Amino acid sequence: MISGSVYALLAGFLGAAASLSAKLSLGADYLKEMCDAGLKEAAACDWLHIPLRLLCGGLLFTCNAVMWTFFSKALRHCSSSARATVTTTASNFISSAVLGKVIFGETHAGVWWVGISLTLCGLLVLHGSTPQTLPQEEGSKDK
Repeated sequence: MISGSVYALLAGFLGAAASLSAKLSLGADYLKEMCDAGLKEAAACDWLHIPLRLLCGGLLFTCNAVMWTFFSKALRHCSSSARATVTTTASNFISSAVLGKVIFGETHAGVWWVGISLTLCGLLVLHGSTPQTLPQEEGSKDK
């Protein structure tokens, strides 16, 4: 059985993949530029980027649907909703940074790295803590 943290990590990655798909399908001419760089025949890129944009648009909706499914499973299997949410957010930030660097050559400022480091420290504290249960009162009656 897959733990809630794995579902949360996958949900974060799929959220980053959905953002990447949106940027490729709706953004500037990234796909046309990649096509021009990859193919030697530039005439094919005049029309090929249109079906690629449509494919990325479909991938956007697919990644979002699967991401929400995994996030729901993470909420169900984690001991707290905060654990699932913070894990998904951290996974999304890191995945977005890696995909942005690999695909677009983006860089991040030092403040971004400080922020993600603080998020990861909070995540370690959250995952390191044990869930506490409230003691039941012996004489309590249902109202």
